[in-house]
Amino acid sequence: MKGPLFYSKILLFGEYGIIKDSKGLSIPYNFYNGALKVDENPSEIAIKSNESLKRFVTYLRGLDKALVSFDIETLQTDVDNGMYFDSSIPQGYGVGSSGALVAAIYDKYAADKITVLENLTREKLLRLKTIFSEMESFFHGKSSGLDPLNSYLSLPILINSKDNIEATGIPSQKAEGKSAVFLLDSGIVGETAPMVSIFMENMKNEGFRSMLKDQFIKHTDACVDDFLKGDIKSLFKNTKQLSKVVLNNFKPMIPKQFHELWKNGIDTNDYYLKLCGSGGGGYILGFTENIDKAKEALKGQKLEIVYNF
Repeated sequence: MKGPLFYSKILLFGEYGIIKDSKGLSIPYNFYNGALKVDENPSEIAIKSNESLKRFVTYLRGLDKALVSFDIETLQTDVDNGMYFDSSIPQGYGVGSSGALVAAIYDKYAADKITVLENLTREKLLRLKTIFSEMESFFHGKSSGLDPLNSYLSLPILINSKDNIEATGIPSQKAEGKSAVFLLDSGIVGETAPMVSIFMENMKNEGFRSMLKDQFIKHTDACVDDFLKGDIKSLFKNTKQLSKVVLNNFKPMIPKQFHELWKNGIDTNDYYLKLCGSGGGGYILGFTENIDKAKEALKGQKLEIVYNF
């Protein structure tokens, strides 16, 4: 048995900001994916995944039936028969490993599910996001539901505000384009929950709150608009500002050995770095107007191109 594939995602803009109603833009990233599977001779990883699924089934039984109900008996039987999530998506890297799993379970076992093929009104998108938020909260405390939504629909999603999200188109990639979005591998696994608690703690501070509103959210919103419009010049101007704001105010979320590289990008304009997901490890997202220059400046780092334009 092997289910359909669900992809990882990248939140290009909006990490932390969307908690406070900034805009956000999330895109599917097909380089990594996962599917539900049963094997005759499961590996150690498969057994671990299956044990986690057992706990997840217990959690799903407790969800509000008015919000979502599952064919829980079939799910229980499949899990008892060793079903696991076979995934190439790295965990703790900010690319949505639990999101893809949630999407796969909803797709296969939800009763009266909202499908990708129907007319996705704003109401339906918000309902899906609410369902996914409840489901994914099992994995890391409080979830926005965006990662599973992205994985489930396999479409770019524009977050205008908490209650206003839409599927969107993004400018098409140019294979020959010099400008690029890339991922840097920090080599460390990041944990979402501790990073979010640092952020929530900082939010008690008035100075931090006004920085978030006047700088972080302002530049995040501008980046989203620039990216969707394809205004490259303005996009890089705003990304540079955003990179500065993050370096000055989100230091605990940036692994120490990247502080220097981060600053170097801003000083030379060869590239600009930003958080990918909650930070603390995993991937770091990079933007550059000249990918060759960025590769040269980041020699020795593991770099993966996500998008050329």
